[in-house]
Amino acid sequence: MASSDSEIVEEFRFFRVLRDGRIEYRFPPPTDTVPPVDEPDTGVRSKDVVISPDVSARIFLPNDSPSTEKLPLLLYIHGGGFSIESPFSPRYHSFVQSLVADAKIIAVSVHYGLFPQRPIPACYEDSWAALQWVASHAAPNPNGGDLDPWLTDRADFERVFIGGDSAGGNISHTLLSRVGSIGLPGGVRVVGAFFIHPYFGGTDDDRMWLYMCPGNQGLTDPRLKPAQEDLARLGCERLLVFVAEEDHLMPVGKAYVEALKESGWNGAVEIVENKQREHCFHIFHPRDEQAVSNQQLIVSFIHSQPRL
Repeated sequence: MASSDSEIVEEFRFFRVLRDGRIEYRFPPPTDTVPPVDEPDTGVRSKDVVISPDVSARIFLPNDSPSTEKLPLLLYIHGGGFSIESPFSPRYHSFVQSLVADAKIIAVSVHYGLFPQRPIPACYEDSWAALQWVASHAAPNPNGGDLDPWLTDRADFERVFIGGDSAGGNISHTLLSRVGSIGLPGGVRVVGAFFIHPYFGGTDDDRMWLYMCPGNQGLTDPRLKPAQEDLARLGCERLLVFVAEEDHLMPVGKAYVEALKESGWNGAVEIVENKQREHCFHIFHPRDEQAVSNQQLIVSFIHSQPRL
């Protein structure tokens, strides 16, 4: 019986499913975390906040900007196949901290629910809750609500950005489609977004996504294959998409950009191809010359003037 229970019945890029329902990762999932810290080398402070019983985040603030200066705000959604990683992992903490130091922005890095403990759509709903929480600081209710002074005092809610890599790019798209459909409270304006090597439907990884999302709508699920109407109303003015030449997701990233251009969306999109690089190389090799270049492009993107 034991050997039968351990039989592999499904196998995906990140994990295997055993007959008894257990999940077995194909590699040791990263579990190391780093605490929030005031980092003298980068001049960036960080702290953790609880948004709801299911959602938390790490906020980053540059120390070396005038206390009265309002800063652009980035909501960042990490990658990890919807099943691993967090804002507290050394790699993602370092990436967001470095971006905050270079761009002089505030960042809210979202800790969303991961499969298998919380199957999809938890990642989408948690990230939306985090974005709504951020927006609630734009016109705070003085009689209630747990608000963070870093956001109320320092964030410019007319310069909000959303960014993510891999699965986080996919989640970022769903956030933008919701913003375009129903908006955000307090007059919050999502100026732009960037996706780094985003995941969308069209590869063998679709089987994994469908398994992780028991209530899926099949291969045409708009979270997997963005619908034309969602693309047409994408809730930002500018989008920057990175793809990598040696990444199996490059074709779906390029297809997303083409579909966006054809959708009738009234925005500006730019695509950057990282030659001879693999998926999310910037997270594993942050000093790589193209990783450095990508970050410089993101900084310029955030601070460039919006379209009139």
